[in-house]
Amino acid sequence: MKTFKIGIASYEDMKARTTAIARGELKPKPGDPKVWFTSTESFAKVLSNKNRALLATIAATHPASLQELAGHTGRKASNLSRTLKTMEHYGFVRLHRGQRGRVRPEVPYQSISLDLPFSA
Repeated sequence: MKTFKIGIASYEDMKARTTAIARGELKPKPGDPKVWFTSTESFAKVLSNKNRALLATIAATHPASLQELAGHTGRKASNLSRTLKTMEHYGFVRLHRGQRGRVRPEVPYQSISLDLPFSA
């Protein structure tokens, strides 16, 4: 498994970076962050202690469904669904949809690395 690299940058910096990439002025390096947050607070909300524990449980138990994951965690499937959809948006999990609406979560990374510069 790989490490998922996260960056913190202001909205303006992220917009400038995206524009430079689109214009061909900047080519992202292989080790550059894949996902960016505008603040450490927003990063911490998505990857709270509770959500990191959830990722660890998914990685360790490989649940076949949200109901199975709910049994492992003691959390309700509806709560897990909302949390995992947010985490899927950022790329922290993959949700595989199967028969009868069954959803199987998967953690595609072994760890997450935060790139946090002191200044722009």
